[in-house]
Amino acid sequence: MGTAEFAVPSLKRLVEEGFNIVGVVTAPDKPSGRGLKINKSHVKVAAEELGLNILQPEKLKSEAFVSDLKALNADLQIVVAFRMLPEVVWSMPKEGTFNLHSSLLPQYRGAAPINWAIINGDKESGVTTFFLKHEIDTGNIIFQDKTAIDPEENVGSLYARLMQMGGELTFKTVKAIIDGTAQPYVQDESEDLRHAPKIFKEDCKIDWTKSLDDVHNFTRGLSPYPVAWTELEGKNLRVFKAHREAANHQKENGTLVLENKELKVAVNGGYFVLDEIQIQGKKRMKTTDFLNGFQLKEGTIL
Repeated sequence: MGTAEFAVPSLKRLVEEGFNIVGVVTAPDKPSGRGLKINKSHVKVAAEELGLNILQPEKLKSEAFVSDLKALNADLQIVVAFRMLPEVVWSMPKEGTFNLHSSLLPQYRGAAPINWAIINGDKESGVTTFFLKHEIDTGNIIFQDKTAIDPEENVGSLYARLMQMGGELTFKTVKAIIDGTAQPYVQDESEDLRHAPKIFKEDCKIDWTKSLDDVHNFTRGLSPYPVAWTELEGKNLRVFKAHREAANHQKENGTLVLENKELKVAVNGGYFVLDEIQIQGKKRMKTTDFLNGFQLKEGTIL
């Protein structure tokens, strides 16, 4: 059961290993764009290429879907980047239903764990498989795999790495369940837990009163999607890539500085140097190209 690209390596890995995938459950096709072209989920595209049986329920509690699912007589259900399941669905198989989550649970339960790990400046992340139960992301852990987060990397690169790690962990988990060697354990909630709520556009606005490191982590934690932004002369300015320049200065936080064909923003601890940006109505571009065609006033406060 999956929709997003993140689920595809797990599906392909299981097929490569010869497991009998009796069904793939994914989101219904949706029209999008100006031409209302019908878009298939990443998982449906992969399932079609693999010649698998596909179910696309509108409602997971519908009698028709539950009946179709029962008819598949699956021993085990695997959930990766999908919707929240009703109990009638996740409790169906005799071996249960497990989920692949892109964090080291119990940390970062929620919809955007990869983003929040980087925004919070964490030094490591990982993937977890766990059995589903009523409360979201709280079931008994089966396996975890860790990876270091580079201080300069963004969500895009960490996502890609965790996606491949997830494929391997899914395979490892299925094999252990079949072999009877899986030993699930209760999540340890004795430490302070950080959560990973869904991120909306308004949450992505840069707060220039934050420290240099905090602004840096926030920006790379939202790149390449959904992208941190600020307002420049009434237009939305999205920041895809930037770097830090430690310095002592007396400028007000959020002050634009033009220096040596660089566009910098003064913050606590130095300057946040913008490398790749996108002004509203234009394409993403390097800041040097942006400065060639956009007249900025030195000292503008963002």
